[in-house]
Amino acid sequence: MAAALVDSMAMRQTMGRFATGVAVITTEHDGVPHGMTVNSLTSVSLDPPLLLVCFNHGARSAEAVTAAGRFVVNILSSRQRPIALRFAQRGEDHFAGLGLEYDGHRVPVVPGALAHLDCDVERVVEAGDHTVVFGAVKDVCSREGDALGFHGGRFADVIPHGQEPEHWFF
Repeated sequence: MAAALVDSMAMRQTMGRFATGVAVITTEHDGVPHGMTVNSLTSVSLDPPLLLVCFNHGARSAEAVTAAGRFVVNILSSRQRPIALRFAQRGEDHFAGLGLEYDGHRVPVVPGALAHLDCDVERVVEAGDHTVVFGAVKDVCSREGDALGFHGGRFADVIPHGQEPEHWFF
């Protein structure tokens, strides 16, 4: 493989200009709950409903997700920054001191999240320094509220502008 033409830190800083939401991916494997904060998440298809999430190679949560074959995307609200920080800590028991809540889902979920997307692992692709997991969305639930954002390496507020959405998709 040829040497990279773009410095990895320059790539990270440049992509940091792209604002994202913040989510926690949760699963349960062999009776043990796992979770990890992510912001590399996107919808792939509406028909069938598919999404993808990216994990660093070797992340315990990625291994648990692929072994379990299912996961939930918990889209965090602006008030859930402490939850995002908790699940971002490497090597920690993220559920320590938290009661497990399933709220009708097959794996534990983050209570009070803006949305839960219950997924089956559809496909796993190794890409660069990440594992990309495609999820077939089996169930969704959501509530109103303000999303937690991430921009430039920091948490950010997502502020609606008040206009009607432009329906740019067909």
